[in-house]
Amino acid sequence: MTAEQNSTISLGSDSLGKLLARYAIPAIIAMASSSLYHIIDSIFIGNGVGGAAIAGMAITLPIMNIASAFGAMVGVGAAARISIRLGEGNKRAAEHILGNAVLLNLVLGVAIMLIFLLFLDPILYFFSGGDAGEQTLQYARDFMQIIMFGNIVTHLYLGLNEQLRASGYPRKAMYIMLMAMAICLVLNPLFIYGFGWGVKGSAWATVIAQSVALLVQIHHYTAPSSFLRFKRASFRFNRRIVVAIISIGMAPFLLNLCASFVTRFMNTALLEYGGTGADDVIQAATFDGNVGDVYVGAYGIMNRVLLLFIMVVQGFNQGMQPIVGYNYGAKQYDRVIKVLKYTIICATCVTTVAFLIGYFFPTQVASLFVDSSNGAADKAMVDVVAQGLSVAMLVFPFVGFQIVAGSFFQYIGRAPLAMFLSTTRQLLFLLPLLAILAPKYGAMGAWMSMPIADSAAIVVAGTLLIVQVRKLRRMERDLRRTK
Repeated sequence: MTAEQNSTISLGSDSLGKLLARYAIPAIIAMASSSLYHIIDSIFIGNGVGGAAIAGMAITLPIMNIASAFGAMVGVGAAARISIRLGEGNKRAAEHILGNAVLLNLVLGVAIMLIFLLFLDPILYFFSGGDAGEQTLQYARDFMQIIMFGNIVTHLYLGLNEQLRASGYPRKAMYIMLMAMAICLVLNPLFIYGFGWGVKGSAWATVIAQSVALLVQIHHYTAPSSFLRFKRASFRFNRRIVVAIISIGMAPFLLNLCASFVTRFMNTALLEYGGTGADDVIQAATFDGNVGDVYVGAYGIMNRVLLLFIMVVQGFNQGMQPIVGYNYGAKQYDRVIKVLKYTIICATCVTTVAFLIGYFFPTQVASLFVDSSNGAADKAMVDVVAQGLSVAMLVFPFVGFQIVAGSFFQYIGRAPLAMFLSTTRQLLFLLPLLAILAPKYGAMGAWMSMPIADSAAIVVAGTLLIVQVRKLRRMERDLRRTK
């Protein structure tokens, strides 16, 4: 029996605390490093190009979320199904899922690339709300043209890394993501400052780094020593497998899709109402004559900061995923409940730290991204970020629980509930609140809509999770009676 096989089988027998650390720590390092890269990238762009470029990058966020939503749908859906199949002892089925996931990512990657490149300008205008300045839109356009050319690589790279963790290689998945980040960090200043490519340099650095990482992953899946490998027979579309992948992956897909549209409407609200509320920070400082661009850029910075801590929570989720999937497939429900508890505690600690930093040191955080000495608009952006962070993170300590709860339903194959929870915060709560509060209170209303929506989503997730845990306990008791 190989070391890899032993690693997979230990999911059903080893100490849950040690297992969570073994799987979560590499995922956390990889996810946090990826988010840190985006933060450092924004710092390079903000200081090397200017605040207007930050505003342009903010407009690209929802577009990139839509593209990555399809990759997440396939990657996470396939990883969850692979874990369950390995828990059932069915390695052959797991390899068929792997092959179908690669084919799905290829098809979706090509389709999304063509659609976004052909209709890039209308898409940019839509997600900017039609009110962004031309300078801001040009930065967004320059960045997205290059990123979309590399969309196929991005889909395959992110998807295969999910499957690496699910098949017992969490450390290798971490090393690959760290390698991609390191390449980006070397190429970014070289392309942005040395070659003078600006935001285009940042995009090229991302595509090149992910391409190198993808080559390493392909080598892994073709090596005879790998536990799960590419098999020619697996590269045939199987309707049952495709439906299973999409049904489970629909939750992260909807989560990313909703986040994209929320970002779009948030950008629109800030462009239209930024500077109009009585408590808004600025009234006159502009980029390219547009006050709202300052608020959009500030929201982009806030997203980067919040995403760092959310990615750490997602690292715990990714560590929990193979443990939950394997033990659920093996009908060891007591272990499923215990690892869920451990993950919730860890996630809550992370989001509490985020709250303390964002609430008590918002100006210091904002100053990392933009040099306030560059001009009135950049100084105003720092002030807006400080205001927004202190409000948006009011209930952030409890957000970690909500994220873990939504992912848990996905990992045990409860696709409808996972999809419902992935949309409650954005569609049911945040968008209506944004439409009501932003016109009346300006940017402050937009910021306040976030903690109110978080509070409502936390209550819904908590209620559903309590019901599910009670059900798992009943199933565990029934199993013990039959033994």
